[in-house]
Amino acid sequence: MTEPSPGLTSGAVARRLGVAPTTLRSWDRRYGIGPAAHESGRHRRWGPHDIAVLQEMCRLTAAGVPPAEAARSARAGAGPAVPAADEAPAPPAARGAALDDVRRELRGLGRAAVRLDSEAMDALLEAAIARYGLVTAWEEVLAPALHAVGRKWETSEDRYVEVEHLLSWHVSTALRRVGAAGRAKASETGTPPALLACVPQEQHTLPLEALAAGLAELGVPTLMFGAAVPPEALAQAVRRTGPAAVVLWAQARSTADHTLARHVADTSWGVRGARSRTAVLLTGPGWAGRTPGPGMLRPTGLREALSLLRGLCVAARDGEGAAAASGGS
Repeated sequence: MTEPSPGLTSGAVARRLGVAPTTLRSWDRRYGIGPAAHESGRHRRWGPHDIAVLQEMCRLTAAGVPPAEAARSARAGAGPAVPAADEAPAPPAARGAALDDVRRELRGLGRAAVRLDSEAMDALLEAAIARYGLVTAWEEVLAPALHAVGRKWETSEDRYVEVEHLLSWHVSTALRRVGAAGRAKASETGTPPALLACVPQEQHTLPLEALAAGLAELGVPTLMFGAAVPPEALAQAVRRTGPAAVVLWAQARSTADHTLARHVADTSWGVRGARSRTAVLLTGPGWAGRTPGPGMLRPTGLREALSLLRGLCVAARDGEGAAAASGGS
């Protein structure tokens, strides 16, 4: 009689599905998405049904369904929470409670910011990220709250500047907390880093901080250079570190520096005869309106940027970085 398959380890499942092992542990702890059988003192093993549930969980969360809702649907074997690719998206009313919750948390965060209530902001930010996951929380709660406060400042004769500064600080702190857990694992993978930088004259770093946090969750190492990086300093960093990819953020067209992007894409390193170049991701609304040049990519948002960078970094680790970069042009 054939012995039943012992199943896959969490590490093997994580590699197969392209998620971080820490994500699997978090989903198991928070939502009960874990191996049905688990013997004390032994490695966790995922059977075919466990993996099928997990695949559905990944599909739903990638489509923007909040993790708690996605977990309920995945465990029940219900897939209709997300429309098929050839179907029209459901109207907002069909997502009812989830959208109402997002709007409520967004309003609560804005009010806490206006009150300068640090404790409430920290609690609301932590709850939103835990409930919806980093990407959905950024797209539906954190970024909209920042935009709303910014608009309020612009239309109120320079009032509320302190509100924007305080909210930005707390959002940055929340994002760094998310990244801290995955950063140690990212340094152990042997994967070349992704280099993140704002173009010269650009001070908006929070979108890059959200990207850094998401990459840390995926186990992808990063080097964050922050705001207004001088051109030669950026080129020198590329030559010294040999990154799998360079991300350049530009908030406005006035700061988007296409000459710099071309220079970074052409920067090479390594021994003569075997020199390497990096892929360049142009992120932020400032790059809109022009077709990316060879070796450059322009993702449409955080989710796509995370997917592209993970692929580029894994390809670079496996010795396929040059092909991946040139293929992305």
